[in-house]
Amino acid sequence: TVTVLYRNWTFEVTTFRSDGTYSDARHPDEVTYSDSIHEDLKRRDFTVNALAVHCLTGELIDDHGGLDDLAQRTIRSVGDPRERFSEDSLRMLRSCRFACQLGFTIEEKTFQAVQDAAAQITRVSAERIRDELNGIMSSEVPSIGLEYLRTASLMEHIMPELLEGYGVAQKGNHIHDVYRHSIYSCDGAPPDILLRWAALLHDIGKPCSLDEDELSIPTFHRHEQISAEKAEKILRRLRFSNSDTSYILHLIRLHMFSYTPQWSDAAVRRFLSQAGYEVLDDLFALRRADQYGTFGRYLKKDGTDELRNRIERIRLDQDALGLKDLAVNGADVMEELSLPPGKEIGTILNALLEAVLDDPSLNTRDTLLSIARNYYSTYLADR
Repeated sequence: TVTVLYRNWTFEVTTFRSDGTYSDARHPDEVTYSDSIHEDLKRRDFTVNALAVHCLTGELIDDHGGLDDLAQRTIRSVGDPRERFSEDSLRMLRSCRFACQLGFTIEEKTFQAVQDAAAQITRVSAERIRDELNGIMSSEVPSIGLEYLRTASLMEHIMPELLEGYGVAQKGNHIHDVYRHSIYSCDGAPPDILLRWAALLHDIGKPCSLDEDELSIPTFHRHEQISAEKAEKILRRLRFSNSDTSYILHLIRLHMFSYTPQWSDAAVRRFLSQAGYEVLDDLFALRRADQYGTFGRYLKKDGTDELRNRIERIRLDQDALGLKDLAVNGADVMEELSLPPGKEIGTILNALLEAVLDDPSLNTRDTLLSIARNYYSTYLADR
């Protein structure tokens, strides 16, 4: 295949060919070149992808009813769907992704063949599966594609952890079980892939943390931490990058923040220090997505506007929010206490940050070094 760049267009040019057997359910063992477009179209996955136009005459070639399926908004395999999926198992996942992105439906025999061969999806590389899932995540309504994956029996081989929430009831205002809450929260998130993954996985630990209180009401204590642990396994399995994985997990761990006007300024500073200003927009968007998955709508007032205003005031005051904002650093502490580098220095610096988060006026060199001396003599010297 040769890629031709012409003006603002990219064209892939390849020789007509027919494929041999697919022993790995992904790549042909051999390729036979041909001079027939009709032979070439036979090896396509779906009829809507098996259309050709003659470059010079404009003649449209539609050997497999692709135009009719386009008109009917239908995803249908070329020929026998069982053969197409045995050739390339990724096609099963692509059928769900196409249906989701285009708003099409999957033809009955094609869908049945996906269900019958679903277990073969495990033969496809994690990277290719991830890319198809990201295509679903970037669609207008991701839950459509996710439901296709469930009903086609693909989800149990790709992300069985998500299915653990199917039928798990929730308390309070939740109108859905944990599974549907998760996929509809994904719908409620802005079309950012990482944010939508955070929305999909933010409650995936609820089935593991399910308990009941004295009134037999379901509870999910620490589910945000358990969700992050399970989400990490999923993201690693799908070969997400370390940076993308860390960002998604950070949002999941923080999604249960519960702001009230009674928060002190110190509490707001601690929240901002823990979250990081750069993730606030996504964290608040995740909160809104959570609402959408809970109520089927966004709440008009949830306190985040007031919290955002308080955060902006703190930023204008230039209060210290991290170690880098302190008036002293590790070298200063080591020199003051005659200590070598080590974990103790980090412990002392974190104690200084806690003090400054409580009272920003303490953030002066002399004051912090005095606190460091007292902290060391009280808590660390005997060790």
